[in-house]
Amino acid sequence: MIKRILKKTLWQKPLFLKRQLKKAKQLQGGIKLQGFKSLSNATPVQTLPVPPQLIIPLKQHIGEAAKPIVNVGSQVYKGQIIAEPNGYISSPVHASSSGVVAAIEARPIPHASHIRETCIVIHTDGKDQWHPSVQSMPKPLALSAEDLRRRIREAGIAGLGGAVFPSAVKLKPTSEIGTLIINGVECEPYITCDDVLMRYHADAIIQGALLLARIVRPRKIVVAIEDNKPQACQSITNAINRFKAAGVTAANTIHAAQVPEIFPAGGEKQLIKVLTGKEVPSGSLPYELGIVCLNVGTTAAIYDALYLGQPLVSRIMTVTGEGLDAPGNYRVSLGTPIHYVLAHAGFARQQNAEVIMGGPMMGVAIADHAAPVVKATNCLLIKNTRQIRQPAASMPCIRCGQCATVCPIRLLPQQLYWHARSKAFEKLANYHIDDCIECGCCQVVCPAKLPLVHYFRFAKSEIKARGRERKKADVSRLRNEARCVRLEKIRIEQEERKARRKAIRKQVKPPDTNPDQSMPVSSNASSSEGVIPEAQTEESPPLVKHEDQAKTMVR
Repeated sequence: MIKRILKKTLWQKPLFLKRQLKKAKQLQGGIKLQGFKSLSNATPVQTLPVPPQLIIPLKQHIGEAAKPIVNVGSQVYKGQIIAEPNGYISSPVHASSSGVVAAIEARPIPHASHIRETCIVIHTDGKDQWHPSVQSMPKPLALSAEDLRRRIREAGIAGLGGAVFPSAVKLKPTSEIGTLIINGVECEPYITCDDVLMRYHADAIIQGALLLARIVRPRKIVVAIEDNKPQACQSITNAINRFKAAGVTAANTIHAAQVPEIFPAGGEKQLIKVLTGKEVPSGSLPYELGIVCLNVGTTAAIYDALYLGQPLVSRIMTVTGEGLDAPGNYRVSLGTPIHYVLAHAGFARQQNAEVIMGGPMMGVAIADHAAPVVKATNCLLIKNTRQIRQPAASMPCIRCGQCATVCPIRLLPQQLYWHARSKAFEKLANYHIDDCIECGCCQVVCPAKLPLVHYFRFAKSEIKARGRERKKADVSRLRNEARCVRLEKIRIEQEERKARRKAIRKQVKPPDTNPDQSMPVSSNASSSEGVIPEAQTEESPPLVKHEDQAKTMVR
């Protein structure tokens, strides 16, 4: 062990992982919240009918938006690529059902700022017919890791836990991977889509984990589950035992680990800290520590893409709240309008009712219900008038320090608040505001009722905007410097050409055309004059002295 510590390779072999699986560490910071899980996890997953119209945004992931490859009036089929990736960190977009492309235009997307993005609008034909290219694959484990990554990219798989990062990029680490974590920790209240997925589709998750193991070659695979989900934990454990009994050797590396029920234990960095005791440094990524973490929904989608050949055209999402007649978990086609989903869940639009995409802590309010369901839509929460809390009047900060106690990143929210309020954006970098995950724990425990998360979001957006402006200014400066260099080079070349032409004119003189200049000098000429007077011709006028000419002019 001393040699490995000296070589700084201790992270490559998590010696204490097995002990940690029995009793995971407690998350530093965080808060205990009431779950409200029973509203939606009592029934299996239901499949929502395909709506008459699908609105499919071209950007449903982190990175560059996809480029459309279909035209208005084109016939499309379910699973057909309708927009190709535009860059390395990008993802293709597929048709969620069969129909005709009605428009390619800007439409509202699920965002708190009423943003409109380019979308492909499809009028469905009700047949829900798959594209002929969608074919199942009997033995995907026989493919190479590069082929598996390529198929995952072509299927448009992105992180379904909320980050929506293209999975093919995440599955190409540059260092050796020791631990693969399958994240089934659903720490935010009301959301239960991962819970029911683990209950009823545990085999798909384990098979997806084995496919991921084929790609990144980890030594251990950990399926992390909260300790308030005993049915999901039992279902995952039974699936692992079935694969072991069937003689699947790779299944021996899979273990189920229970994580304490505390928010936000489901965050990637927080979960890594709880399971392995390793802390991802600021500005670093988990693969630098030999760890890859994916959501259980993403893992099941990878199984569908590689075994069934089906791209990511639908997802399981939670529709819950006390204002619904039929709360539960639904498999919804991507692009389905939100009002269509709410109508099937028994929602009658009420005055002052609020629809939140996500949970009550990190979700965003959706004002336009015509916005579509996207890959990041894991929950639609309905808060009626009794649940909506009126914002309390803020009071001055009393420096109690409770916000710093519950911060899972171990930041200083009170210092971030003061600098964000005074718009001292240069100082915020020293307090690592970019590491803030906007979980809202500090805002919940603040006795002064300060809107801390709003200040942090404002400051981060301003810093990003200033960074973009600074980048544009740097580009303009570099272009101006390049222009000045180019003009100076042109000036020097012009001067060199002029100098060469002048030198050539000096070297090559024109020939003399006057024959008198070639006559020999007379011997009677005076040697003191030194200059031979030119011979006069009939055409040339007589020479006149300047003095006589001056006297004539005076007269």
